[in-house]
Amino acid sequence: MDPDKQQQLAGLLADASSAVVFTGAGISTDSGIPDFRSPGGLWSRFRPIEFNDFISSEEQRREAWQRKFDMDAELGNPRPNAGHQAIARLVELGIVSAVITQNIDGLHQAAGITPDQVIELHGNSTFARCLDCSLRYELEAIKAQFLVDLQPPYCSECGGIIKSAVISFGQMMPELEMARAESVTRDADLFIAIGSSLQVYPAAGFPILAAEIGTPLVIINRDATDLDHLAELVILDEITPTLSSLMDN
Repeated sequence: MDPDKQQQLAGLLADASSAVVFTGAGISTDSGIPDFRSPGGLWSRFRPIEFNDFISSEEQRREAWQRKFDMDAELGNPRPNAGHQAIARLVELGIVSAVITQNIDGLHQAAGITPDQVIELHGNSTFARCLDCSLRYELEAIKAQFLVDLQPPYCSECGGIIKSAVISFGQMMPELEMARAESVTRDADLFIAIGSSLQVYPAAGFPILAAEIGTPLVIINRDATDLDHLAELVILDEITPTLSSLMDN
């Protein structure tokens, strides 16, 4: 990272006590999780299953669960990388008050950030819920039964459809999480977007909101984004080395 930009970022962090970090796929690629939207990513290999198709078709639900377990097997057991650990350390130091993430991997929590400080805009792929009664299900039991009968699961309590706790294409964004994200953005004294192309809405609206209300906006990403002109500081570099260098110095 450019030494002058590193010093500028360190100064912004030193003055912050309620910073918000906003993360995208770029924070997790060094944990072995591909950016699904990039060339060769999941969405270039498979047509996404729309939410309404999942709800209305048992065959589509079966296909969705088969893809889910195949993808989990392909990814193995991803662990937080040094970038996740750096953000967790900033939370521990009381500099960062909340993390808004577009990611579904749960790696911010695995790095030690408490769940109440992580706002997951697109859900979480590490567990499932009944779409009717919201009962939580762990994936191990669902997978064990699915591998036996290849039947999509139904809730043992109410009979409702069970779905991975990820927000699918065509599914409503989680109202509570969206409201929380807006609240912490409005309260932030610094907003740092990390590893996101800032092209997916409504999530990308939060860094725009931060800039509009006068909160210093920092963008750290490998490639330029359409919102760079709104930022007080733009760092175009690899994510993990950049965050590691920041914490080391």
